[in-house]
Amino acid sequence: MLKDILQPKEKKVEYIELIYDLIFVYIIGRNNSLLHVFSGGFVAPSAFLVYVLTSLAVIQIWNFTTYYINIYGRHSIREHVFLFINMFLLYFMGEGTRSDWQSFFAQYHISWSLILVNVCIQYLFELRHHKDGESRRQIKRMVFILFGEAALVLSDIFIFESTRLVLLSPCAVVFGIVGVFMFGQRKSESIVDFPHLSERAMLYVVFTFGEMIIGITAYFEGEFSLRSTYFALMVFLIVVGLFISYGVFYDRIIDREKRTNGLLYMLLHIFIIFALNNITSGLEFMHMEEINIMPKVLFLTGSFVTFFGFLFALGGIYAKKRSPEYIELCLNSTLLGLAFIIMMFILHSEMMINIALTVVFVFTLFGLIYRYGINQETGNW
Repeated sequence: MLKDILQPKEKKVEYIELIYDLIFVYIIGRNNSLLHVFSGGFVAPSAFLVYVLTSLAVIQIWNFTTYYINIYGRHSIREHVFLFINMFLLYFMGEGTRSDWQSFFAQYHISWSLILVNVCIQYLFELRHHKDGESRRQIKRMVFILFGEAALVLSDIFIFESTRLVLLSPCAVVFGIVGVFMFGQRKSESIVDFPHLSERAMLYVVFTFGEMIIGITAYFEGEFSLRSTYFALMVFLIVVGLFISYGVFYDRIIDREKRTNGLLYMLLHIFIIFALNNITSGLEFMHMEEINIMPKVLFLTGSFVTFFGFLFALGGIYAKKRSPEYIELCLNSTLLGLAFIIMMFILHSEMMINIALTVVFVFTLFGLIYRYGINQETGNW
């Protein structure tokens, strides 16, 4: 009994959570489709802004649900029913994520707000299981945040219908993020199961890689040639290099037994997942002639730098050991990243060279990360 109190049993990821997460593979694909609206040789600015908003909204929905299951989930029938309702509503959000999104604005926002209310109701049900004041205050704060965001999302329908401007939706996302950080889970270190939380984040990243694998299939289509095979191989190696780099951080560097509320961990994963989505689209852009060379090279380069930047930030905060060697790793990786940016800029018109350069960059970084991870585990610095 004492052992269970001092070392609580780790919550396992259940099948229902995996099934729920699968709907986000579909949503990721729908969000990425917004980046295929081109204007002036690149992604239309309005489409990119909608893409950013919808990506953050969907990841935030996943975060809200994940935190509820992590802290209060009992895998009850009621909880499962609520998850399936959210899955059903997410289909409507996915259908409303398209180039003519203005025609589906009401549908998207009604579904979005109902999902938030769905999670909010689950917190209200949870109140009856808690008698102490702090737990009840924690739950009531989350109810306020979720209901407040849902109200902002719903109100934006009326504003959009009269002005054709999207004003409150971005505010709703920011309200949710700031509210959770400042009030919602600020003292939840003792009740958050970080091993479960980190595993759920890892699985979301894996599903994002799944969408990336689907996205690069275009490189394997068409008539067989040495050139097409070369690009297909390079793109495949890039995906592999990114995947195993994240894997080393998750398996060897991140302290998944850390006592923390995991808020910053999840926030950093928002940007990691966002960068991976951008990389998926950037790799698709590389063989599209309707997109100008310089913008697509810069877009892809920036996406790689963003991914590795937040990955290293993740390791810096949640590493098993804080050592001078990690600072050295970050410095070496920064220098490598700067060299990569410069070379990609110089060789932007040489597609065969810069895609090979990207492979070298990704696997060189992987080598540095892997060596650090091995040394951290063995202590052989």
